[in-house]
Amino acid sequence: MVNGMNAEQGTNPPERLTTERLILRKPSLEDAHAIFESYAQDPEVARYLTWKPADSVEETICFLQGALRSWESRKTYTWMITRKGEDRAIGAVDARVEIHANIGYVLARPYWNRGIMTEAVRAVVEWAMAQEEIIRVWAVCDVENVASARVLEKVGMQREGILRRWILLPNRSDIPRDCYCYAIVK
Repeated sequence: MVNGMNAEQGTNPPERLTTERLILRKPSLEDAHAIFESYAQDPEVARYLTWKPADSVEETICFLQGALRSWESRKTYTWMITRKGEDRAIGAVDARVEIHANIGYVLARPYWNRGIMTEAVRAVVEWAMAQEEIIRVWAVCDVENVASARVLEKVGMQREGILRRWILLPNRSDIPRDCYCYAIVK
């Protein structure tokens, strides 16, 4: 269950979402070193992502500056994933919101296969679905990314089909790759 959700918030989400084990919070520039060290430079983490591993903390700072600008422009909301009792960022979930909310996520490798990403994504999906103006929450994942597909299924999304040559994953190929499209609708 997500704390702090109500229909009056619209697409002005809470800066903090709380789950059983996690706190998802608005990023800060102070997160740069933790993000860089735990996952931004890891090629295995970036394998199915739309960005290449970061070469420097400065790249991570630029990402955070962009995330904060997007939050203020009310277009994309990024939450840093932290474990309760610890404020160190171990991953992130974002929602790009219009009539629909498009979800993306990343998690440091030491935390894979522990249900953390499912718990974090579920919190954002629950928040989004509670918003009157959001009628659809969706995400895509590479057809070979079995773990990500499983996360989306566990949070209640249904696979709608394959989008051919939809997403460019620079760590996998120079041409757009096929991906599954998952969604949950009202």
